[in-house]
Amino acid sequence: MTDLKLLALDTEDLEVISAHVQDAVVRVADMGYARGDRRFALLMNRFDWTSINGRRDKGLRKRAALHFDAVQSVATNGFDPAAPEGVLELLAITFQPIDGPAGIIELSFAGGGTVRLGVECLEARLSDLGAAWAATAKPAHALD
Repeated sequence: MTDLKLLALDTEDLEVISAHVQDAVVRVADMGYARGDRRFALLMNRFDWTSINGRRDKGLRKRAALHFDAVQSVATNGFDPAAPEGVLELLAITFQPIDGPAGIIELSFAGGGTVRLGVECLEARLSDLGAAWAATAKPAHALD
Protein backbone atom coordinates (compact mmCIF):
# COMPACT_ATOMS: atom_id res chain seq x y z
CA MET A 1 0.00 0.00 0.00
CA THR A 2 1.65 3.21 -1.18
CA ASP A 3 0.95 6.70 0.06
CA LEU A 4 -0.76 9.05 -2.39
CA LYS A 5 0.96 12.34 -3.30
CA LEU A 6 -0.76 14.48 -5.93
CA LEU A 7 -0.28 18.00 -7.30
CA ALA A 8 -2.99 19.97 -9.13
CA LEU A 9 -2.09 22.90 -11.39
CA ASP A 10 -5.17 22.80 -13.66
CA THR A 11 -8.80 21.70 -13.55
CA GLU A 12 -8.06 18.20 -14.86
CA ASP A 13 -5.52 17.65 -12.08
CA LEU A 14 -8.01 18.98 -9.52
CA GLU A 15 -10.66 16.53 -10.76
CA VAL A 16 -8.25 13.68 -9.93
CA ILE A 17 -7.68 15.03 -6.42
CA SER A 18 -11.44 15.56 -5.99
CA ALA A 19 -12.09 11.92 -6.89
CA HIS A 20 -9.55 10.74 -4.31
CA VAL A 21 -11.03 12.85 -1.50
CA GLN A 22 -14.70 12.16 -2.22
CA ASP A 23 -16.37 11.14 1.07
CA ALA A 24 -13.44 12.31 3.21
CA VAL A 25 -14.37 13.17 6.79
CA VAL A 26 -13.06 16.56 7.96
CA ARG A 27 -13.25 18.12 11.43
CA VAL A 28 -13.94 21.85 11.25
CA ALA A 29 -11.04 22.38 13.68
CA ASP A 30 -8.72 20.69 11.16
CA MET A 31 -9.24 23.40 8.51
CA GLY A 32 -7.48 26.73 8.52
CA TYR A 33 -6.26 29.71 6.57
CA ALA A 34 -2.72 31.02 7.09
CA ARG A 35 -3.18 34.53 5.70
CA GLY A 36 0.53 35.39 5.87
CA ASP A 37 1.47 32.28 3.88
CA ARG A 38 -1.62 32.62 1.65
CA ARG A 39 -2.34 28.92 2.27
CA PHE A 40 -5.56 27.12 3.16
CA ALA A 41 -5.03 23.63 4.57
CA LEU A 42 -7.10 20.80 5.95
CA LEU A 43 -6.52 17.38 7.45
CA MET A 44 -8.94 14.61 6.60
CA ASN A 45 -9.70 10.94 6.89
CA ARG A 46 -10.17 10.11 3.22
CA PHE A 47 -11.88 7.00 1.95
CA ASP A 48 -9.48 5.07 -0.28
CA TRP A 49 -11.73 4.06 -3.17
CA THR A 50 -8.88 2.04 -4.73
CA SER A 51 -8.64 -0.25 -1.67
CA ILE A 52 -12.00 -2.00 -2.22
CA ASN A 53 -11.73 -5.70 -3.06
CA GLY A 54 -15.22 -6.92 -3.90
CA ARG A 55 -18.74 -5.75 -3.16
CA ARG A 56 -18.72 -6.62 0.54
CA ASP A 57 -15.34 -5.05 1.31
CA LYS A 58 -15.68 -1.86 3.36
CA GLY A 59 -12.31 -0.48 2.24
CA LEU A 60 -9.82 1.70 4.07
CA ARG A 61 -9.62 5.21 5.44
CA LYS A 62 -6.33 7.10 5.28
CA ARG A 63 -5.15 10.22 7.09
CA ALA A 64 -4.32 12.86 4.50
CA ALA A 65 -3.46 16.54 4.18
CA LEU A 66 -4.66 18.86 1.44
CA HIS A 67 -3.52 22.43 0.94
CA PHE A 68 -4.10 25.22 -1.53
CA ASP A 69 -1.55 27.96 -2.23
CA ALA A 70 -1.90 31.55 -3.55
CA VAL A 71 -5.15 31.96 -1.57
CA GLN A 72 -6.39 35.54 -1.37
CA SER A 73 -9.74 35.03 0.37
CA VAL A 74 -11.77 32.38 2.20
CA ALA A 75 -15.55 32.28 2.64
CA THR A 76 -17.59 29.57 4.37
CA ASN A 77 -21.30 28.85 4.13
CA GLY A 78 -23.67 26.25 5.53
CA PHE A 79 -21.71 25.33 8.67
CA ASP A 80 -20.32 27.06 11.75
CA PRO A 81 -16.56 27.57 11.26
CA ALA A 82 -16.25 28.33 14.99
CA ALA A 83 -17.59 24.87 15.99
CA PRO A 84 -14.34 22.96 16.62
CA GLU A 85 -16.10 19.62 17.08
CA GLY A 86 -18.12 19.97 13.87
CA VAL A 87 -17.58 17.21 11.32
CA LEU A 88 -18.09 17.56 7.58
CA GLU A 89 -18.14 15.08 4.71
CA LEU A 90 -16.30 16.36 1.63
CA LEU A 91 -18.11 15.56 -1.60
CA ALA A 92 -16.21 17.42 -4.34
CA ILE A 93 -13.69 20.13 -5.17
CA THR A 94 -14.15 22.34 -8.22
CA PHE A 95 -12.40 25.32 -9.82
CA GLN A 96 -14.03 28.22 -11.68
CA PRO A 97 -11.57 30.44 -13.58
CA ILE A 98 -12.37 34.15 -13.34
CA ASP A 99 -9.49 36.16 -14.79
CA GLY A 100 -6.55 34.37 -16.41
CA PRO A 101 -5.20 31.86 -13.93
CA ALA A 102 -7.18 33.38 -11.01
CA GLY A 103 -10.45 31.87 -9.89
CA ILE A 104 -12.56 30.28 -7.18
CA ILE A 105 -11.92 26.87 -5.67
CA GLU A 106 -15.03 25.45 -4.02
CA LEU A 107 -15.05 22.59 -1.53
CA SER A 108 -18.57 21.14 -1.36
CA PHE A 109 -19.70 19.23 1.71
CA ALA A 110 -22.70 17.00 2.37
CA GLY A 111 -25.65 19.00 3.68
CA GLY A 112 -24.83 22.04 1.55
CA GLY A 113 -21.79 23.42 3.35
CA THR A 114 -19.09 25.07 1.25
CA VAL A 115 -15.68 26.65 1.52
CA ARG A 116 -14.83 29.07 -1.30
CA LEU A 117 -11.23 30.07 -1.88
CA GLY A 118 -10.34 33.05 -4.04
CA VAL A 119 -6.98 32.16 -5.58
CA GLU A 120 -4.40 33.84 -7.83
CA CYS A 121 -3.91 30.51 -9.57
CA LEU A 122 -4.75 26.86 -9.02
CA GLU A 123 -2.16 25.05 -6.93
CA ALA A 124 -3.23 22.18 -4.67
CA ARG A 125 -1.34 19.33 -3.03
CA LEU A 126 -2.77 16.14 -1.52
CA SER A 127 -0.55 13.85 0.57
CA ASP A 128 -1.35 10.74 2.56
CA LEU A 129 0.24 10.90 5.99
CA GLY A 130 0.82 7.18 6.45
CA ALA A 131 -1.94 6.17 8.87
CA ALA A 132 -4.55 3.76 7.42
CA TRP A 133 -7.29 1.67 9.02
CA ALA A 134 -10.30 -0.43 8.07
CA ALA A 135 -13.35 1.69 7.31
CA THR A 136 -16.46 0.99 9.36
CA ALA A 137 -18.64 1.39 6.26
CA LYS A 138 -18.31 2.04 2.56
CA PRO A 139 -19.83 5.43 1.63
CA ALA A 140 -23.01 5.22 -0.43
CA HIS A 141 -24.93 7.92 -2.28
CA ALA A 142 -28.53 8.00 -3.44
CA LEU A 143 -28.82 8.23 -7.21
CA ASP A 144 -31.39 10.94 -7.85
